[in-house]
Amino acid sequence: MQHLLEDDVWNARSRLTAATLGLGAFLANFDVTSVVVVMPAIGTDLGVPVGGLAWIVDAYSIAFTATLLVAGALADRFGRRRTLIIGNAWFLLASLACGLAWNSPLFLLARAAQGGGAAFLVTGAFALIASAFPAPGARARAFGIVGVVSGVAMALGPSLGGMISSGLGWRWIFLVNLPFCVLIALVVPRIVAEMRDDTGKPLDWLGVVILTLALGLVIAAILEARHSLIRMAIGLAAGAGLAALFAVRQRRQPRPMLDPAVFASRPMAGVAALLLAVSAGYWAVLVYLPLFLGAAFGWTARSAGLGLMAATLPMLVIPPFGGYLASRLGWRRLFAAALTLLALGGCALAAAALTQATVLALAWAFAGMMLIGTGAALSHPQLSGAVLALAPPEASGMASAVTVIARQAGFAMGVAALGALAPFDLAAAGFVWPFGFAAVASMCGVLACLLLPASLNGRHRAGA
Repeated sequence: MQHLLEDDVWNARSRLTAATLGLGAFLANFDVTSVVVVMPAIGTDLGVPVGGLAWIVDAYSIAFTATLLVAGALADRFGRRRTLIIGNAWFLLASLACGLAWNSPLFLLARAAQGGGAAFLVTGAFALIASAFPAPGARARAFGIVGVVSGVAMALGPSLGGMISSGLGWRWIFLVNLPFCVLIALVVPRIVAEMRDDTGKPLDWLGVVILTLALGLVIAAILEARHSLIRMAIGLAAGAGLAALFAVRQRRQPRPMLDPAVFASRPMAGVAALLLAVSAGYWAVLVYLPLFLGAAFGWTARSAGLGLMAATLPMLVIPPFGGYLASRLGWRRLFAAALTLLALGGCALAAAALTQATVLALAWAFAGMMLIGTGAALSHPQLSGAVLALAPPEASGMASAVTVIARQAGFAMGVAALGALAPFDLAAAGFVWPFGFAAVASMCGVLACLLLPASLNGRHRAGA
């Protein structure tokens, strides 16, 4: 059986390979977006207070971020298919543990384990696509399929999660992963050969621990804001100190695992700020929208999941237009327009929280969701292209890794910040603070656009 799809051949076997490998990315994204609609139910059943709901998402994100740093090195050293299979089994067991957990500590531990397994699963899948499709044309088609599959998970995850939980209960959002993981385990060894390319990529375990502790301390400190400003300040200082230690340690490595200096230039710093702004202005808002929709309009998880399609469907439809607009307008104007839409959407959601009339509040809410969805759809996919174009060619792989880390870290911190501002009693009017914060974060992203080059020819201006 021919394992590697050599030459620029695209046939039924190619589509099966790409779809199977893309299933790993689907599961990893689905377990982020689908869980947002059942957070209240999980909190009620397992005794998680409103202030601690952020950890349902952040436990996954922190583990994913930290594990991603070593997953790539292990994939090259011990085999990309083996990494995917191990990550798949890891993700299966963690999903089972999430579905069976009977208290909040066990559930949050299982969520962290899920994030770690997802990092290996996604890293192995992406690495196998790169090796299984050596021809540029076939590789582009394969990544296109993976992009569509990932987009479906992000766009329809809340709706599917709402339907699953309303019919079977929230635990089945995690248990439904099991047959798909079994399918991956059965099919992947039969259609993709093992590949490894040990280039001596370092495995800095101490660096991973330092970065994980830094991110965890920052998130815990943000969540302490409503209880003690002193503890928050201490936690932020400790987290910042560990992050600085990680950066210094990486700079001293002959071959750094993750070099923060990739974002040292003004344009790259601007892109980093935009990654954080989009994470806070869209992805973190998506986590708390079901809570708001339930508080303001009495919607169930199923209704909230369907309502969220106003914010998620643009991620499926609009990205191709973003590429066209980027070539016509340039990054600075495209990202400024997209972040302005995010800010306006946050303001509209804040207005919905303050409006007493149900019909008017519903109109503001849908307007806000459509605005943030459109802004994110225009900016989110294009940010990856901006990073690769602005980074030196020899640092493109490192830049891609740093981009993923920045997205996940920004998402985790955004969720924590909005969670610290969310009302304890879940009163609709109290959501004006998290939505207002998201709008301010998006406006900071608009200002960050001033650091970007006006044209798409970013390589020549990266050092400006």
